[in-house]
Amino acid sequence: MSTSRGMTAMVATVTAILVIAALALARPVLAPVACALFLIAVVWPLQKALQARMTPVLAVLVTVFATLVAVGMLASMVVWGFNRVAFWLIANGARLQEIFVQQTAWLDDHGIGAAALLAEHFDIRWMVRAAQQLTGYVQGFVSFTIITLVFTLLGLLEVEAVAERLARLGQRGASAVGTSRDIARKLQVYMAVRTVMSLLTGFGIWAFARVTGLQLAEEWGVIAFALNYIPFIGPLVATVFPTLFAGLQFGEWQMAITVFLGMNLIQFVLGSYLEPRMTGRVLSVSPFAVLFAVFFGALIWGVAGAFLGTPILIAILSVCERSEGARWVAVLLSGGTGRLAQNEPTSEPITTTATSAITGPTITDITRSP
Repeated sequence: MSTSRGMTAMVATVTAILVIAALALARPVLAPVACALFLIAVVWPLQKALQARMTPVLAVLVTVFATLVAVGMLASMVVWGFNRVAFWLIANGARLQEIFVQQTAWLDDHGIGAAALLAEHFDIRWMVRAAQQLTGYVQGFVSFTIITLVFTLLGLLEVEAVAERLARLGQRGASAVGTSRDIARKLQVYMAVRTVMSLLTGFGIWAFARVTGLQLAEEWGVIAFALNYIPFIGPLVATVFPTLFAGLQFGEWQMAITVFLGMNLIQFVLGSYLEPRMTGRVLSVSPFAVLFAVFFGALIWGVAGAFLGTPILIAILSVCERSEGARWVAVLLSGGTGRLAQNEPTSEPITTTATSAITGPTITDITRSP
């Protein structure tokens, strides 16, 4: 019996490793598809509302265009903010050079050859490689966006047809539709809460920068708003760069630490205290599971995986919640305040419309048999 269990565990481990390797190798295809499915779930209420006023094809085009505008605005905010920071660094080059000379002299006095170390690692070849990598990242982002939008366009056109086909499958089809409805509703709530928290984070970072005298307060607020859509990693980047900037502006490590602690306090209060109370029982997920999903997604799919880690986790838990055999996974990874943690029933009739009345049209609005 123990040998059989050991063999089962070994097979499960090998299978998991192979699946992870396959996900990483299939990143160019699977990452855009996953992102497209996420966008379809989030923008479906807009698509459904537009279809009531125009043809389905035109509604899909308008929805995709609105999605492209939203994504483009977030990307342009980050680029604009860091461009402003770069211009400030160029404009204050003389002062920064003076600070660099002073710090280098201090390090040399303490036996640390900083100048030689920098000259060894940060030469012109390093700058060329960095520029090439940046160009590759930009090209990859553009390609990823185009592929994702194509999948999103085709997926929106197929939603009603897929729902009708599922409706013909009886109970299994109804269960799949109900699970899809739950996932779509939770992802819509997730993005709504994430948007509100991003706005509050951007405003808080801006206000803190103004109070402390940190220059480019508006830019840091905009960067914090845009990057907050990527859990954990985005807020970390949005606080590290202002910390380094504070050290350059004030020339004091004490001020840099003050900026770092203050901005992280804002991120902690909003992300760990206020956000869980806004999501409430709808998205009760363990913070440990969210952190693991973000970094695991980043490991196999890069930035896209970091962004999609939490939505994929929400989708997996929604599927487990409706499965008798896997419900224990949803209970284990719940945040402790959700209905699963309280052992409340999770099944709902497929024809329930209360959710649609709150969140607007969802995928369940199209589940009527022909």
